[in-house]
Amino acid sequence: MKKNSNKWFTNTECKYYPCHDTGDINCMFCFCPLYLYQNCGGDYTILKNGIRDCSKCNIPHSETGYDHIIKKLTTEVNKTRNKKKNSTIGKSI
Repeated sequence: MKKNSNKWFTNTECKYYPCHDTGDINCMFCFCPLYLYQNCGGDYTILKNGIRDCSKCNIPHSETGYDHIIKKLTTEVNKTRNKKKNSTIGKSI
């Protein structure tokens, strides 16, 4: 994958860089947009206080992470659209 493209960007000047010990890191998604989705496809655990710990997940920083995230977000948006569309069928304004 071409570095510093529309799918890959590394910010070596970030005060948190490297945030994961994985070598070459993609910083395109500094935080994971899938965090709120229970079925995100990533490697996470739930801490005793109920907070999700994604520190072992490298999907956002991987070579295939961009494609995974965009595909998952598209799927979730379509689910929401379909639910909204189906909930308005048969209702009059």
